[in-house]
Amino acid sequence: MANKPKIALVITSTRMARVADIFAQWMLAQAQARSDMTVELVDLRDFKLPLFDEPASNAYMPSSNPAAQAWQKKMAEFDGYIFTVSEYNHSISGAFKNALDQAYVEWAKKPFTAIAYGSMGGARAVEHLRTIGAELQMVSTRNIVHVGGGDFWKLHPHMGGSGNIADIEATILPSAKLALDDLVWWANATMAARG
Repeated sequence: MANKPKIALVITSTRMARVADIFAQWMLAQAQARSDMTVELVDLRDFKLPLFDEPASNAYMPSSNPAAQAWQKKMAEFDGYIFTVSEYNHSISGAFKNALDQAYVEWAKKPFTAIAYGSMGGARAVEHLRTIGAELQMVSTRNIVHVGGGDFWKLHPHMGGSGNIADIEATILPSAKLALDDLVWWANATMAARG
C-alpha cells in the first residue's frame, strides 16, 4: 500500500514502576507484524513536559515552551495513535492528560486506539480519554484492548504477577487485531479527508 499510515505507539505512564512497557512492547509487535501501517514507539518520559502553563492552546497561539514544541513536532509526524492507558483513580494519568493538553493542532482529525489496563480493564480511563479526544477533534476507535481483572493481576509484576504477557495473550489477541483494523481504517479515511 502506498502512503501507509504512520502510527505512534505512545507510552503514557511516566512512573518508574510502570507496567506500560510490557503492554507497549506486545502491542508494538502486533502492529509491526502488519503490512498496512508503520509504527514507532514514543515514550512520554523522553519529553519532560512541564505542567501546561501557556496562555492558550496551540490551536489559538504557538506554544512558547521548548519541551511542548518538541512534543508537538513529534506528534505532528503521525497519522494516528495507539496509547497505553493505565487507569489512575477511574481516569487517565495526570502525565497523559498534561501531554494531551500540550498539543491540539497535532491531534485534530486523527484516530486513536488503546491498550488499556487496570482492575476494570482501564475502561473508565478509556471513557475519559474518548471525551478528551472528542474535544481535541480526534476519532476514537470502537475496539480497544482491555486488560483487566484476573488477567491484569496475573501479569502485574509488582503485585506478584509473572510479567509475561504470553500468560494472557490468547485473551487479548483478538481485540488487538480488531483495534488495529479500526485504527488503520480510520487513519486511511482521515488521511484522505485531510489531504
